[in-house]
This record gives sequence, C-alpha cells and structure tokens, in this order.
Amino acid sequence: MSKYYVNKFLYTVDRDPELLRRYKEDPRALVTTWEQSIGPKLNDYERSTVHALTDAEREALIKHDYVALFEMGAHFFLSLTIFIALYDEEYMAKHGPLSFQREFAAKLGHWTGKEYPSVAT
Repeated sequence: MSKYYVNKFLYTVDRDPELLRRYKEDPRALVTTWEQSIGPKLNDYERSTVHALTDAEREALIKHDYVALFEMGAHFFLSLTIFIALYDEEYMAKHGPLSFQREFAAKLGHWTGKEYPSVAT
C-alpha cells in the first residue's frame, strides 16, 4: 500500500470543499481525476511519476470503505475527518450528535485490544 498516496488523497480532498462535494456525489470519477491530475502534482511546476494507488486502495476510496482503509494503514485521523465531513450532517439528522463517530468506532471495534496497523509511510 502506498500509505503516503492514500493519505495525500484523504488530506487533499478533505481540505477542498469542491473536491469533497465531488467525492460524495461521484467517488469513482473523483478518485480517477485525482489519481490522474491532482495526486501527481508536487507543486505548481513539478509532477511525480512514482506514486499510484493499488486496485484495493482505489476500490476502498471509491466505496468510502474506511474500515478497509484503516486496515491497510491509512492514517485514522485523516480517514475520520474526511468521512465526518461526508456523513456527519446526515447521520446527525437521523441519529443525533456524534452518531457517525460512534458508527466509525463500532465498525473498527474488532481492533480493540489489538495493535493498530502502522501509519508510518
């Protein structure tokens, strides 16, 4: 897994309201666009040809599968913040405050007592 590249995706998309909107509405299109044109940018002038998402990473991002991302070693805080941005409003309307965070914790509950996957890149 390219933890760096997955984390770069999570960080970049979470901090741009337009990318976040696009990720919620059409994750496959946004992941493809990001991987081809946004992710490789190092700065305004340089591009990287070294990083690429694996098929498993790509599918987890497309499916918003934060459990799989966590298990692959994506940074838990980056995962939590982007998925809160995507789902918190609708979860709160249906189930009250912190309902998405509770679901996130419950779905990762099988890690209780185990050593978490390393987030080192």
